[in-house]
Amino acid sequence: MIGRPEPNEAAPYYLPYIDQAEGTDIRKILSDQLEDAMGFFSAISEQASLYSYARDKWSIRQVLNHVTDTERAFAFRALWFARGFTTPLPGYDQNIAAVGARANAVQWEVHVEEFERVRLATLSLFQNLPEEAWLRTGIASDNPFTVRALAFIIAGHAAHHITMIRHRYLS
Repeated sequence: MIGRPEPNEAAPYYLPYIDQAEGTDIRKILSDQLEDAMGFFSAISEQASLYSYARDKWSIRQVLNHVTDTERAFAFRALWFARGFTTPLPGYDQNIAAVGARANAVQWEVHVEEFERVRLATLSLFQNLPEEAWLRTGIASDNPFTVRALAFIIAGHAAHHITMIRHRYLS
């Protein structure tokens, strides 16, 4: 069993995301979250997906695009460290990514399908990792991470934003 990350496996900024991923089997957490998320996202209409609760806040489409892009970035970090690369990785600026994505120009259904495909790829990566790879470490954004911590951050980050959509956008 992989188990939960220790607090020293990621920078303090990321610990709240790790805390939002409940359980110890990250592969099950990610798989269950995918099933729940697909039901949740499928219930949001095309029109509702363009809603933003404040002028300077992202739309629901932009939030889901952010979750998907961030999962890609963190899964790449996990792959990099799991395979034994030691070169530090650069930071990931979510605001640059958001502008570059032009997410509001992409249909909601396409965003939902893209999230599903990215999550399935993430699951495939983590299902096939050798046991010793989970505790390999690396530096990204000038912060140390274990592969295990990155996996939990992916799940916790998605959980955080789904909660935000529920409470700030759809309530």
